[in-house]
Amino acid sequence: MRASEDQLRIMMIGGLDGDAGAYSALLAALVPLLRSFFGCRLRGADDDVEDLVQETLMAVHTRRATYDRDRPFTAWAYAVARYKMIDHFRRTRQHVPIEGLEDILMAEGFEDACNARMDVKRLLGGISAKQAQLIRDTRIDGLSVAEAATRGGMSEADVKVSVHRGLKALAARLKGEG
Repeated sequence: MRASEDQLRIMMIGGLDGDAGAYSALLAALVPLLRSFFGCRLRGADDDVEDLVQETLMAVHTRRATYDRDRPFTAWAYAVARYKMIDHFRRTRQHVPIEGLEDILMAEGFEDACNARMDVKRLLGGISAKQAQLIRDTRIDGLSVAEAATRGGMSEADVKVSVHRGLKALAARLKGEG
């Protein structure tokens, strides 16, 4: 089972604070993530994948002081991995064929989409479950107020009020008032 963003972040912070066990667990948890990251981009180059995994783990270790504890860890780790992959391409002067470029570019947005989902989940976690679900239904999933009311077994007015109050609470949290 892969470690979650929160688990990885906690292990990294523990490692930065001197917990060798947490840091060792972090590096071990990064191996499958990095293998997957490089494996998707370097199909058929297993030796290069393993080399890049090791290079990235060393870079994570040597650059760990640059990690901002208030930011998502995986975004930082994947940025390190991306730079290692770019260095690899420069060293080997490999050219990526144009065929399949669309698939590669779509995959590049994967980490950003994951981070966005985590950010939304974290934000909605700070308000009531009812408000969070109705905001998901109406603002993220695109349901109408009537559809959300039917799904939730409530009146349309209740949906409108709950969404309004939820958005107001989120805005206050983002402004640092909540």
